[in-house]
Order: sequence, then structure tokens, then C-alpha cells
Amino acid sequence: MNAIGIGMTSQRTQKRMIDRLRQRGISNELVLAAMSEVPRHVFVDEALAHRAYEDTALPIKFSQTISQPFIVARMTEEVMAHPNPQKILELGTGSGYQAAILSRLIPEVFSVERIDKLTRLARRRFIKLGYQNIRCKTADGYQGWDSEAPYDVIIVTAAPEEPPMELLSQLNKDGFMIVPVGDKKRQQLLKITNRSSGPETEKLDDVIFVPLLSGVER
Repeated sequence: MNAIGIGMTSQRTQKRMIDRLRQRGISNELVLAAMSEVPRHVFVDEALAHRAYEDTALPIKFSQTISQPFIVARMTEEVMAHPNPQKILELGTGSGYQAAILSRLIPEVFSVERIDKLTRLARRRFIKLGYQNIRCKTADGYQGWDSEAPYDVIIVTAAPEEPPMELLSQLNKDGFMIVPVGDKKRQQLLKITNRSSGPETEKLDDVIFVPLLSGVER
């Protein structure tokens, strides 16, 4: 199946996804435009392409998942609450879908993935789709990407049991990190802002993500 899409991945099917996002409260028109532009079916296994525009998480290779469209849109909408996001770091490239959405909205997107085969797959998808403002590498997400810091926003797409507060040093002043925190049974999406007076934490939503693991898998 190509990037343009056929049949079940038609514009009409994608429009239904956007309509559902609106119904669930996603109101940022820039985010909705990005969600309508990026072909989600390219980021799932071909056998699941017919389900690409359902509002559900789907399995990808290596026991990982592609997040449901609502969660991607919700986190992206929170990113866009930043007054002028120019540079973002994503931890957990996975399929590459979240980074692709961000690349339509933010000039510089950096993404780290611990599983090298996923990094390679995502990079091929970015090249295929012509997304030239995404840089990705294989590394331990807990380390961030210090050589490219500072960032306006850090977005974490897997869940550590405790917030990785050491990553705040890679943020600009008043930049923030969006991160799901908790165990396999219960997680909360947090927004942690790097204030000069110290970290400021806001609870956003109850969520479920795969665990954020340390180390690198080649």
C-alpha cells in the first residue's frame, strides 16, 4: 500500500477520524490539520492498514504500539500550548507517527528510540513521505539527546514509573515535558514545566502506555 492510500485509507476514512477527534474535544485547528495530512496507514503493519483510522492503539513490531489517534492529538494539542515551539524532543519514536504529526507543526523534531530496528523503519517512512525536519537516533531515552539541547518541549511516548526529572536540564526556561507516569495498571499524563523557581507539575489525563525501558536494543 502506498503513501497516498486506497479504499479504506481514503480521504473520507481519514475525515471520519478527524470528526471523531472533534467530538472528543480536540479543538486546535493546526493539530487537526496535521492529523488529516499525515497518512496513519503508512505507520502500521500492512495487515492492520484497514484499521489505521480507528480510534484505537494498534500493535507494531517488537511488542510496541502506535498510540490511538486521540492520545496523539491530545498530546500534540498540549505541545501547542507552548507560546512558540521551535524545537522538540520525542522519547520513544516507535512507528514514527507522533514525530510525523509534530513535524507538520514544529520546525525541528528530534526523536530517540531504544530499539534500533524501529529507528530504521521510522527513518525510512520519514524519507518516503518527504519529512525532512525530523532527526532520529537509537539511544537510551532516559538520556535524552543532550548534544542538541535545549528544547522547548520534551514529549515522552512510553511510561516511566517515576518522572525523569533529570531531563528538565535539557529544556529551555519555561519549557515543559509531557510524560505518562505510572505502572502497567495505572498511569497519569503529566506536564512538568521547567520554572526558574523549580519544577511545576500539572496532571492532565489518565492514560496507558508501554513502559519506558532503559538501555538499547540493536
